[in-house]
Amino acid sequence: MKSHSRASEQLDEDLVLRVQQGDKSAYDLLVIKYQHKIVQLVNRYVKDPSESQDVAQEAFIKAYRALGSFRGESAFYTWLYRIAINTAKNYLMSRSRRNVDMQIDVQDAEVYENLPQLHGQETPERELLSREIVETIKTAIAKLPEEMRVAIMLREFEGMSYEEIAQAMDCPVGTVRSRIFRAREAIDNKLTPLLD
Repeated sequence: MKSHSRASEQLDEDLVLRVQQGDKSAYDLLVIKYQHKIVQLVNRYVKDPSESQDVAQEAFIKAYRALGSFRGESAFYTWLYRIAINTAKNYLMSRSRRNVDMQIDVQDAEVYENLPQLHGQETPERELLSREIVETIKTAIAKLPEEMRVAIMLREFEGMSYEEIAQAMDCPVGTVRSRIFRAREAIDNKLTPLLD
């Protein structure tokens, strides 16, 4: 797996070099390679599918314009990932300025939906509790400070390792661990009254 990953990174480096030398078609290959992953990432932030497509496209345009200054200090995908996250965040900030609430997708709460307390016979009370838990988690995630929210979402919903999150967020691994710990603690504090 490591050798495949390294080969993929080497291919990216070669394509980036070609783009920097004026070969625009090389960038098309990078877009094709990563468009699905970037759209999936943006979907975690931007609920509307057509809007998330636009935001992902904007991220690729920003990356293309900035590619001249890309120095290869991180993997191309890590660099692109950061741009996509920032583009999605900027979109959400501009949207919230237009008095539209930022929405966290119900999928973001899936990790908590399978709590053992919710299994067994589905009664109206259990269904209500399940909905309350999902809403509580959505609200708790939305209220987290941005760094904690991004870290927990990358870990729980993107399945990234602490090292990958550290690269994507451009901070030490220890900081990532701390942010994720504090995010989980904040979510747990909101859930505890419901589960007691």
